[in-house]
Amino acid sequence: MRVIVTFCGHSKIYQTGDFSKWLDIILPSLIEGGAATFYLGGYGDFDSLAAAVRRQKAVYPHITAILVLAYLNRETDASRYDDTTYPPLENVPPRYAIVRRNEWMVRESDVVISSVTHGLGGAAKTLDYARRKQKIIFQFPTQAQKE
Repeated sequence: MRVIVTFCGHSKIYQTGDFSKWLDIILPSLIEGGAATFYLGGYGDFDSLAAAVRRQKAVYPHITAILVLAYLNRETDASRYDDTTYPPLENVPPRYAIVRRNEWMVRESDVVISSVTHGLGGAAKTLDYARRKQKIIFQFPTQAQKE
């Protein structure tokens, strides 16, 4: 079974070094457990760090980093990804495209890697959606890292 992983986080991350180290620990474990496809949104600091999936390709060349587009008519740099996909958002007003794209990513995924640190904004809503959909969630910072 191929496990699909998506990422959920705020556009700004303030512990980027710690998060990057944490990803380098979490990702190999997930990959060895069957994770092969990683959905990425491509916006902000969080999604730049989520491209840490690319570093894992040296050891796990079978994994795929997919940029999930919210808009078809926008210029997007997809050079850090193996592929792109566009969910069925043709009839969604542009102001809701990112929210609907994020919900699609959660629905299509088995696991969510999160760095949601406060309850405001789209990332918090996406994490709440993942919880309602009963997805497996890996949260950064963990409770031990907060203390």
